[in-house]
Amino acid sequence: MEKHVVVIYPHPDDESFGAAGTVAKFRSEGVPVTYLCGTLGEMGRNMGNPTFANRETLPEIRKQELMDACNILDMELEMLGYRDKTIEFEDRRQVAHHIKTYLDKINPSLVITHYPGFAVHPDHNAYGAAAIEAVSLIEPENRPTVWAQAFSNDTLEKLGTPDIKNDIEKYFDKKIKAILAHASQAIGVISQYRNADNIQSDLNELAKQNLGIERFYVWKY
Repeated sequence: MEKHVVVIYPHPDDESFGAAGTVAKFRSEGVPVTYLCGTLGEMGRNMGNPTFANRETLPEIRKQELMDACNILDMELEMLGYRDKTIEFEDRRQVAHHIKTYLDKINPSLVITHYPGFAVHPDHNAYGAAAIEAVSLIEPENRPTVWAQAFSNDTLEKLGTPDIKNDIEKYFDKKIKAILAHASQAIGVISQYRNADNIQSDLNELAKQNLGIERFYVWKY
């Protein structure tokens, strides 16, 4: 059993779409989970449907949505305070050392993050690279395992079959609740998969077809 799991993604809702089922599984086993969220996603394009946010109010709205989702998933939350859509321009070593200060305090046995170069969004790739570098700075005998999540179109071609495939059917309901907690973003993201008239039924179907298995690669140092 894992001792403590740390999830490291840059945006509110990355945790819910990407790893909510895996988080719920660990929590059901009594494993502590902490989310190191990089930004508040304040530059997100979605403002709710119908619109209920604007550029000025979105940061606080997304912050509350993030806290609500983490409460649903019963995981601890740390917000690292970076600006959305700028992590690629930060000094990666500085970000890595910042992340490492949290890892040193928590001493996790497992870190979950994005696979650099295969996670589509520049923030995903940059923050994932910093997280992986942060773990590399830990002495090998104390270094946690890293699960890296990749979902670019060339993932299977370039990286092969994922090492970890978590069937999270048992935790669908909790994953859906966590996704829906991000109300300003959920419909906009889901519409990328399909035109949703009934969000609840469509989200259930989406979860089964696209989010029912959470896949990760074990990072090799």
